Amino acid sequence: MRASGILMPVFSLPGPYGIGTLGDEAFAFVDFLAAAKQTYWQILPIGPTGYGDSPYQSFSAFAGNPYFIDFRLLAADGLLTEAELPAPQPVGPVDYGALYRQRPVVLHKAADRLLASPTPAYEAFCEAQSGWLEDYALFMAVKAERGQAGLADWPDDLRTREPAALAAAKERLAAEVDYYKAVQFFFYTQWNALKAYANSHGIQLVGDIPIYVSPDSSDLWTHPELFQTDGAVHLTSVAGCPPDAFAADGQLWGNPLYDWPRHEAEDFRWWKRRIKHATSIYDVVRIDHFRGFESYYSIPAGNKTAAGGHWEKGPDRAFIDAMHKALGEGGIIAEDLGYLTPEVKAMLAASGYPGMKIMQFAFDSREPGNYLPYTYPRNSVVYTGTHDNVTAEGWRQSTSAEDVAYACRYLRCAPEDLTEAMICACLSCVSEMAVIPLADWLHLDAEARINTPSTQGANWQWRLTRPLTPALSAHIAELTALYHRVPGEEL
Repeated sequence: MRASGILMPVFSLPGPYGIGTLGDEAFAFVDFLAAAKQTYWQILPIGPTGYGDSPYQSFSAFAGNPYFIDFRLLAADGLLTEAELPAPQPVGPVDYGALYRQRPVVLHKAADRLLASPTPAYEAFCEAQSGWLEDYALFMAVKAERGQAGLADWPDDLRTREPAALAAAKERLAAEVDYYKAVQFFFYTQWNALKAYANSHGIQLVGDIPIYVSPDSSDLWTHPELFQTDGAVHLTSVAGCPPDAFAADGQLWGNPLYDWPRHEAEDFRWWKRRIKHATSIYDVVRIDHFRGFESYYSIPAGNKTAAGGHWEKGPDRAFIDAMHKALGEGGIIAEDLGYLTPEVKAMLAASGYPGMKIMQFAFDSREPGNYLPYTYPRNSVVYTGTHDNVTAEGWRQSTSAEDVAYACRYLRCAPEDLTEAMICACLSCVSEMAVIPLADWLHLDAEARINTPSTQGANWQWRLTRPLTPALSAHIAELTALYHRVPGEEL
């Protein structure tokens, strides 16, 4: 089925409280997508963000981001008064420091009201999510008690989950544990309402899960045996990418690496639980860095760059087979960008999952792979660019004159029309799914870039500051229909 969608992070939505939320603006965006005849809304990971504010470094693989909770919806539910709502702010870049200081003050008030008289819905949520919720809430409570110190800096008895230390923490921090559980109830109540609304309007949500968990996460703390550690929850090797034309020192992510033999011995039980959770809250799941299941780049813990790493063998087909048995063969997008060996390509083919194609890469002389549109298979998802790329307009303005000239010759357009030509190339190509970032539909320049890999600061901050007009939705709908990407209107 040919279809298309728009990439738009939740945090990038407009709204009065410093960051996009699951409130009115999210529902309005669903309406915009429906008017534009789109099928998918692709977002970025929705977990609570930690160091660097990256959605790919979350405190939990299962929890939701408290920053996305909409205060107005809490007020409508009687959990906040109008006087307790913060003063509306002009829409601007996300200020995570301000959110960190201000949001918990308001959320505590709502949580106190809920916990004073817990509802059956809250109690049912806690029971249904107990497999991760209790440990996550205790993890966050300990972090708060210790001034947000990372897991690596906790006392030995707490870091290694000594029974006496755990019992004492649960008793000492019971009120804070309940607070973090209530916040997750708020998030998932609002998330599920948004998803139901989107689905009722013909929009499917495409979620994004990082392949790795954060080194400062309840996942590592709860299951250190599933990762490459020294037995005391200290990492021995960490994740990243080798040097390439885009990063001379490679990318040092610092995430824990999996103990894959242990996972395989347990029939990938933890991963099945993670993917089942993801497929319960998203309609389609994009798995970041999918090639890491075939082989992964291992960097000794403590290295300052990724240059000293080496490749290790991953679980490969055993993982794919386990996922197929647990979930069937659909509903997954494999992010297969980067260094692809024949083995990686064979694993992707065996999975049956669509890989990704990036239109910008087709004309970038630094990119060794062939991303020209004529090479795309039907079973693929094509993008002008992703959250890690500059916008198409920013690419046109910043790349070499030779690359721009090549793109214009190939797409038969003038330089000033290159963004629109790239969009049309994506929509017209044979890939069954096409996803265009909203910033590209708006022809925004590099100021709308979401993330620059291997950098700190100025990432994950872009927000939509202009209205989405009926003229824009009509234009998108026209091109979507022209290239036969409206389900039910195929040739």
